Amino acid sequence: MRTTSTLFSSPSDLASLEQEAVALFTPLAPAPLLRGDEAGLGLYLAESIKKVAPAWKIIDEQQTIGLINRHGLREEYTRLRQGADQSHILDRELLQKIGKSIGARYVLQPRVAYISQTMTNRLEAPVAPFLILQTRSAVMRLSLQLWDTVSGEPIWSSAAESAVLNETASLDPMFIKDAARAAFGSMLTDLLTRKTSSKYTRLDQFLDNLTHEKNE
Repeated sequence: MRTTSTLFSSPSDLASLEQEAVALFTPLAPAPLLRGDEAGLGLYLAESIKKVAPAWKIIDEQQTIGLINRHGLREEYTRLRQGADQSHILDRELLQKIGKSIGARYVLQPRVAYISQTMTNRLEAPVAPFLILQTRSAVMRLSLQLWDTVSGEPIWSSAAESAVLNETASLDPMFIKDAARAAFGSMLTDLLTRKTSSKYTRLDQFLDNLTHEKNE
């Protein structure tokens, strides 16, 4: 896991993130190659925030979408996403209108840039035609931007590449969830610790917990 991040540029302290609501926007993905691969990333981001920054007042992706629709802002949100997809910029007027309506001072905009999964046979039975061991890997590149809905400015951003590797004898897939949790957890840790670049491994307890949490 490697990250590259900016410093928090808000005039206020990081403590403001615990006092104001932070809405999670639906992840963006470049069309057509990765369209659809962003599904579920908003959930993994929310899970990572609960682990890394439990004091934050989060409006998760589902709640955000519901509030936007309740206030009749579907068209504004669509235009905001279309502009962000083309320019990586959230339109100030649309952002202010949406932020005020849903009661969020800040928004987090995730974006997926690359996803790859591979499976390599390591060992097969010499007589019977069945697989004994397989190496499975997942590589993911994500970015995350924190925007101030009042000023309409980005106040922090980060990019991460996550690589997850394991060996298995079962038919279970290598879930992208592990790579996403590791990436989001690492980027958020950069924000909270004021780091601009980091390298995280399984030796980091928080990262190990994020990627090995049992499904309930």
